[in-house]
Amino acid sequence: MAANVTVIPPTVQFYTAQPLSTTAVRRVCGYARVSTDNEEQLTSYEAQMDYYKRFISSHEDWEFVGLYSDEGISGTNIKKRKGFQKMIQDAMNGKIDLIVTKSISRFARNTVDSISTVRKLKAKGVEVFFEKDGLWTFDPAAELTITILSSIAQEESRNLSQNVTWGQRARFANGKVTMPYKRFLGYDKGEDGQPVINEEQAELVRRIYAMCINGMTPSLIAKQLTSENIPTPGGRHNWQPSVVESILTNEKYKGDALLQKTFCTDYLTKKMKPNEGEVPQYYVEGSHPAIVSAELFDHVQSELKRRKGIRYVASSGCFAGRIVCGDCGSIYGAKVWHSNSKYRRTVWQCNGKFKGAEKCSTPHFYEDQLKEVFVNAMNSLIADRDSVIEAYGDILRSIARNKDLEAEHDALQDESDVVLELMQKMVKENSHTALDQSEYQHRYNALVERYDRVQGHLAEVNKTIEAQEAKRLEVRRFIKMLKKQDGLLTEFDEELWYAVVDKLMVRSATELTFIFKDDTELPWTVG
Repeated sequence: MAANVTVIPPTVQFYTAQPLSTTAVRRVCGYARVSTDNEEQLTSYEAQMDYYKRFISSHEDWEFVGLYSDEGISGTNIKKRKGFQKMIQDAMNGKIDLIVTKSISRFARNTVDSISTVRKLKAKGVEVFFEKDGLWTFDPAAELTITILSSIAQEESRNLSQNVTWGQRARFANGKVTMPYKRFLGYDKGEDGQPVINEEQAELVRRIYAMCINGMTPSLIAKQLTSENIPTPGGRHNWQPSVVESILTNEKYKGDALLQKTFCTDYLTKKMKPNEGEVPQYYVEGSHPAIVSAELFDHVQSELKRRKGIRYVASSGCFAGRIVCGDCGSIYGAKVWHSNSKYRRTVWQCNGKFKGAEKCSTPHFYEDQLKEVFVNAMNSLIADRDSVIEAYGDILRSIARNKDLEAEHDALQDESDVVLELMQKMVKENSHTALDQSEYQHRYNALVERYDRVQGHLAEVNKTIEAQEAKRLEVRRFIKMLKKQDGLLTEFDEELWYAVVDKLMVRSATELTFIFKDDTELPWTVG
């Protein structure tokens, strides 16, 4: 016996644009996005807004509930589009029944974003109408069309991104320099689009370099600038050591420019990463006016590199990290004696004095004593300045550029280039010709070992050359500081201390040794 089936007709036609009942009113919003690619130059942002407002209001069964928009935001990723995110949130909260937008490419240029958002809205009973494409998302066939059109839009974005990237690299290759002027200290954008020096800011840059040369670490410099209420390049009040270090290591301050330090890894997410050799870089010499000399810039780089292996202590003051115990090698630290009385004094004492099995024999020193010792030692050099300068001239000549070392560097670099070229040829040959893979791997591994060996030797030679150059710079600076002294010191000069002294080795109460930054030593007896 056949079952009696009664068909109950739907009251809502789910997969069409219109409800069955004419009395049903849909809450409708519009969404507009004007991207930075200037895809439609004739249609302004304001015009789009006005159009959707009139378009929605012209339908009797549509209730206008608002306009959502993003201006100047790329459509490749919805995460940064605040207007879009607010619209979706309102829709999920039951405030919107229908979203009207111009096209799929305006909605999202990312296929995954398009489909996932449409599905999420559909599950909540919210439809999207793409006017230009004539698509209603409640249509069963819409998802396939949306997928295809979204993929096309995504590919257009990829091509656009490639074109933009190509244009940028073409400008880099031509040596055209750009700067983030709003967050870059020392330069303004000139009328011709090229960097011009902002003299007020440039003075601060020069001061930061001078502070570094005079012995202050990026941390101490940051603390000093913060205490003076000097704004950072970004307009903040608190200086971070990383900001100071970025100023000290940026080649743009000596008038050069290294282009493409970072690059975009994904055109959808716009994620940037440091360029570690993945894409070309371009170094432009003399691209714009310099704020500091090339010699000073290189000197600072050498000084920063020298300090990498030095452990700086928490103590403050010019003697922090520079007084060394001759017994155990520990750093002297500041101690305050009689802190709550009129006899309060700061003394410097070996931090490891009581840590070993045997107590260090080295004494403590009052801060005034250390200052007096330095003044007397420097005055002895100043008094015999001509002889000292002559002796340092001999030192300078002894560490003049080593032609044999430079020739070795060039030979190693040439060998490295040849081996690398052979490796590339082997890989290319193996990809086009059927070779014995065992033999190929053996030959290739031999080349890799040779390349690594050459690179290791080259690194050692470079290290030696850099060390010689650093020492040469320190000797020149020491001579320059001596020549500047018109007469004997009458008081402690903190700038001079920072400039010339690397360490003060304490051997006993009377025997000290000054170790200058050029590695020369001056034994000193305390009278």
